[in-house]
Amino acid sequence: MNFPIEIKINIDGNIDAALSALDRTQGDQAQKRLIWFAENRQGIADGRLLLDSGVIVRFRSGDTPDELTVKLRPCTTEQLSGRFSAPFDKESFEYKIEEDWSGMRRALSASATRTHPQGALLHAVAPGADAAAPLDTLQLRFLQECAHAVRITGLDALGPIASTKLNNVPLDDLEVDFERWTVLDLDFLELSIRVKPKRGEESHEFEERAERKQKKLESAVQDRGVVISENPENKTRRVLTALARNHP
Repeated sequence: MNFPIEIKINIDGNIDAALSALDRTQGDQAQKRLIWFAENRQGIADGRLLLDSGVIVRFRSGDTPDELTVKLRPCTTEQLSGRFSAPFDKESFEYKIEEDWSGMRRALSASATRTHPQGALLHAVAPGADAAAPLDTLQLRFLQECAHAVRITGLDALGPIASTKLNNVPLDDLEVDFERWTVLDLDFLELSIRVKPKRGEESHEFEERAERKQKKLESAVQDRGVVISENPENKTRRVLTALARNHP
């Protein structure tokens, strides 16, 4: 089975100058949200993150309905058993599987997202609250079946990260999503596009098409004088590492 591919580019440095060069004014209206990542209290104290086991627990709240996402990245198709071997969605819930590409790095990811009314999750990210409490039955089942060695208890929310997202910004013949994260002394800009498989497309044909899209995105950015980050760590790890280090 071919899964959709999300192709990402990260930009460090002078983000305001990069945004100006990329002319982000042509996209959809900006969405402003706050993001938290939940980590095990004892793990933080011991210098271990859920992220080290490939588990991400993420809260979003702001201009759009609140979201609580549990993600496995990287994962394997062998991990994704039973109901979780293929994407599905139901009311207020989406389970998706996709590949994440960033430069030469490629990883399979699977995520279970439950949406909530705006502001409904803010109590779970408050100091002293157990951020594991709002996880629903399907999300817990996903973790139990696909990451059964990881314990999701006693979680603290780390953040918030200020996020500004703009969708469908035209760059050459691509429509690109922009997301800026700001927290502590960190400031990142991520550009992303999604490539979906076509009916009847062979795996190698789909991969070659995605590679062409990736090159187009990289060229569109570089042609505007914007430098692509070569940092080997993705923005989630860089942010989580800094937040855990500053967690009381």
